Formats: sequence, structure tokens, C-alpha cells
Amino acid sequence: MPFNVKKRGKLTYYSEGDRPVLSALVTEQLPDGDLKISFAGLTGGYSAKTILGLDDLVSMDPEREIPLVFACWEKWLRDAGICDSLRDVDFIEIHAFGCQPKTPHPLVDPAGFIEEKERLRRAYAEAYATYFADHLPDNGVPARFTVHVVDVPDAAASYEFYGAALLQRALQRQES
Repeated sequence: MPFNVKKRGKLTYYSEGDRPVLSALVTEQLPDGDLKISFAGLTGGYSAKTILGLDDLVSMDPEREIPLVFACWEKWLRDAGICDSLRDVDFIEIHAFGCQPKTPHPLVDPAGFIEEKERLRRAYAEAYATYFADHLPDNGVPARFTVHVVDVPDAAASYEFYGAALLQRALQRQES
């Protein structure tokens, strides 16, 4: 589905549908021609499945969730005609809203619940590090801010991600 594009001053909103709730992307035109890009919050569960047309549901699997979120954001950049790859942008920050594990239940298996929370923390840290090392080795790594919440709107996911990046036009001209 093509984006609805709405320009308002130095901001451009990229949304879908007749009555959007949120924009997938919002760009801010900076005085030097660079674009600051805000990426909508997205989970690796139902959200990524829907956007990328995947048949299998990803739930609390950081090794698969993190790349799916970034693949969605890259697709949005292409669909919006901003750039072809996440390699073209430099992430400034990633905000992750992490919820408690879906299983085991903390009242039924408190020790297992704590163990799963720790496993997820380690797995997400490794998934981030692996993604940036494998897919964006020439880019810097963003600042990360994590808030732990009880749950996120996507019941299949354990995290929701939001990101901000910068498309630096001077770098694009140097690489051409």
C-alpha cells in the first residue's frame, strides 16, 4: 500500500489508510538538507509479520525480531522514496519498550520467570549487537533507552521499538 504523504512546514508525514492513527515515518528537513527520520514503534510479532507478509509468527525470539523490525523500517524508507537501505542512515537512538515474558507465569514458576527475563535481556543485547555488526558495520551504533512495561499492544511480542535516524546528504554525495 503506498503511503499517504502530508507535508507541513519542514515535516513530512508518511502514513497509511484513510484515518491513520500514527505515521510510519516522520521526516524533519534540517537547514543543511539532511533529514531527521523518526520511525514508528514496531514489534517483531504481528506488526512485522503483517508488513513483511510473513506466514510464521515471531514471538519473543530476539534473533528473529530485531532483524524483522529493521527490515520493516528499511522497506518503509524505500516505499517513501527516501533512500534504498538502512546503510544510508545513521541511527541516533533506539527506544525499546520491553514487557515481561509471556511464559512461564511469574506466580506459577517465579524462578523460571526470572530466568526467562534474564535470557531475554541477554538475547536482545546480542541481537542488537549482531544486527549492527552484520548489517551496518560502517555506521555507528545508536544510543539505546529501554523501559520495561507490563505489556505492549502486540500480544505476540515482547518488545516494541521506536527509532530516530539521520540521513546525511553529504555522506550520500561522498559515497556516490
